Amino acid sequence: MTSLSASTLPEIAAANGEALSVPGYPLEDREIGIVHFGVGGFHRAHQAYYLNRLFNAGHSTEWAVCGVGLMPGDVVMRDALTSQDGLYTFAAKFPDGNREASVIGSIAEYLFAPDAPEQVLARMTDPAVRIVSLTVTEGGYNYNPSTGEFQYETPAIAADLDAVFGDGETSPQTMFGFVVEALRRRREAGVQPFTVLSCDNVRGNGHLAKEMVLAYTRRRDEQTHAEPLADWIEQNVAFPNCMVDRITPVTADEDRAMIAEDYGIEDAWPVVSEDFIQWVLEDDFPTGRPAFEEVGVQMVQNVEPYELMKLRLLNCSHQAIAYFGLLLGHTYAHEACTDPELTSFTRVLYMDDEGTPTVPEVPGIDLDAYKDQLIARFANEHVKDTLARLAAESSDRIPTWMMPVIRENLDAGRDVTICAAIVASWARYAEGTGENGEQWPVVDRLRDRVMAAAAQHDQDPLAFLRDEELFGDLVQHEAFTRPYLEALEALRTDGARALLQRLTAQRLNGRG
Repeated sequence: MTSLSASTLPEIAAANGEALSVPGYPLEDREIGIVHFGVGGFHRAHQAYYLNRLFNAGHSTEWAVCGVGLMPGDVVMRDALTSQDGLYTFAAKFPDGNREASVIGSIAEYLFAPDAPEQVLARMTDPAVRIVSLTVTEGGYNYNPSTGEFQYETPAIAADLDAVFGDGETSPQTMFGFVVEALRRRREAGVQPFTVLSCDNVRGNGHLAKEMVLAYTRRRDEQTHAEPLADWIEQNVAFPNCMVDRITPVTADEDRAMIAEDYGIEDAWPVVSEDFIQWVLEDDFPTGRPAFEEVGVQMVQNVEPYELMKLRLLNCSHQAIAYFGLLLGHTYAHEACTDPELTSFTRVLYMDDEGTPTVPEVPGIDLDAYKDQLIARFANEHVKDTLARLAAESSDRIPTWMMPVIRENLDAGRDVTICAAIVASWARYAEGTGENGEQWPVVDRLRDRVMAAAAQHDQDPLAFLRDEELFGDLVQHEAFTRPYLEALEALRTDGARALLQRLTAQRLNGRG
């Protein structure tokens, strides 16, 4: 067994031959041009993967990544990547069981911000850094999804707004604090601003990042009475939109064992994903960017059609299979998508009847073929994507992904029976106990709140919908609450299977 590091790469390459690709560029030549907040499995299977391909194709390694971690749990990533010179093993799993395996070398540095805040800021103010990218999850933008307003009362945000950075005593705690302070220092030093690139699954991710950064900065300007910064950011900093797609499950012990057994590599944190990958990116990088188009990234002027297609067909469909799948006793996405009734519910009742009417025409895309492909991707048994992962952080995902579908359909007078059933399945899941007495941990930043609401179902079946931060005034719309109450009652009495059968029968009898 060989520990992964820059010094052991020749040995690893020789032992594996064509079964494993390794960086074909000198690691010592990497120069950091991108700082990335939120280095998890997805970033390493997506943006870092594309960059590695670009470097292997002979393009400049001036766009290597400095990863930044903010959360206490990021210590593990720091230790893993630092001990391995930024290297990690990646395996894309094909439906036929084959794999494409490689060692990725595009992350040249990793900094844990709480331990080295000034080092992070120094890196971000380096003129060589021209992009700061983000995968901070839907909740990382610190906004109320119902009102769209920035949440200034979040403790870490409030602390950053009250602090004076650069005094040797206080340092940023949040992504907002670091981004805005770095931009302030760049302006002060006469250095061009970097581009802020959100790679999260939210509609108009670039627009949202800009709005939230400006909201934070305006409050900061008010409190510090320093030279205003918000207007300068608004006029000079680019925030391109993009759509990202690659199903990337949480790394499991069996993945580490597979890397060790099949490739002889001891890797603290490898990454596995499906074989499919897509990135549609708005071409708005005033100070330069990597030649992403050379490795398959779609550079476009308008991302929105692709973005809505992905959010409303893939991401919402993941929510459709997550809670129903768990209630039916499934563990993995591929099990849920080989369950005929759940597959029909997702592919026909949700995708065709309620999701597709909210998706505009997408250039070059056959939506029926895309939807079929989604089901095939979900059914890839080798990926082993857990339903527990898909059901996690629902209070960020349902308001961000499914509520816009519900609102648009309600506004157009269209049926929302299936969306109501999906939201009801979340409410039933949040009770914390399955149909056969099995219990699961509800993983959510608002766990106590959503579980407390679900615990009131006997007394108030609409309790779950009364959370205005998550659902706005949805509880007042009878066109939604009627099918929701019917679905929730069925889930709590007859079970998930019976509800799926009833909804299918209703469609066959002419609903919608």
